[in-house]
Amino acid sequence: MKIIAKKDVKMDMDMIRLMENYNNEDACREHLEHLRWQDGVVCPRCRSRVIRNSYTRNQFDCGSCGYQFSVTTGTIFQDTHLPLQKWFVAIYLMIESKKGISANQMKRTLGIGSYHTAWYLCHRIRAAMTVDHPAPLSKIIEVDETWIGGKRKNVGHGYKGNKVLVAGAAQRKGEIRLEVIDDRTREVLNEFIKKHIADNAEAIYTDDWPAYKGIANKDTRHETVNHSENEWVRGDIHTNYVENIWSLLKRSLVGSYHQVSKKHLEAYLDELEWRFNNRENPYLFRDTLLKLIKSDNLEYKELTSN
Repeated sequence: MKIIAKKDVKMDMDMIRLMENYNNEDACREHLEHLRWQDGVVCPRCRSRVIRNSYTRNQFDCGSCGYQFSVTTGTIFQDTHLPLQKWFVAIYLMIESKKGISANQMKRTLGIGSYHTAWYLCHRIRAAMTVDHPAPLSKIIEVDETWIGGKRKNVGHGYKGNKVLVAGAAQRKGEIRLEVIDDRTREVLNEFIKKHIADNAEAIYTDDWPAYKGIANKDTRHETVNHSENEWVRGDIHTNYVENIWSLLKRSLVGSYHQVSKKHLEAYLDELEWRFNNRENPYLFRDTLLKLIKSDNLEYKELTSN
């Protein structure tokens, strides 16, 4: 049963429009300036509006404190050696690729010189997709957990030493929440549910894992399907919505990224959340650019440190 269907949303940006509107560095820079300073340029150090524009160096000079800066100062774009036009295309490809796009594919598509540069580019964009959750999920929620990781030879079927556990909550026809968790104990799962689901949610649907017992309250009922007895659907009660999220995640990891370390898994979960929760947002490209402008720079050594 296919239950994750993207509505026919007329998007504000497509590839042809992207190429027409941002076909040079000046156009990209002007667009970033408009997004960052809609009411006029402001010094990022002292907040002064007494600004001189140095057109020859694409920089601004603050008339109050003397600070020299550009539109990329203090953002994810800071110190980049890649043209902004390539950044714009990379952002578009990441938000429009339902199963994600690998660094190798990005390298080939944009003609980037090295894999490491493409990998760093993707991770900087991904870092800005960290999702803020202004409101907990409500109405009918499905909760489940899944193991992420590859197979290992010469170990038993139940071996989990190379796997990472991820919990997910999905509001029917709504948003999702994904998070790496330590284990499947009642304490951990209850903490995840309390963090992401409203106290007055209508219902929480799960499988029959014993740790979910006791999550109901006076406002929220708890219903289960007995997967251990091959019961997958009972009327309106099922976890198909969240399980489709797992399918999407695993197709991304296996088909696009091929291999993801435990250290970076949260970032890939954030990317999936951002893309999925904005699937009906016609201004997703603009809003993703805004996230990058408002995000601090992410240094390569921070990404590669143990």
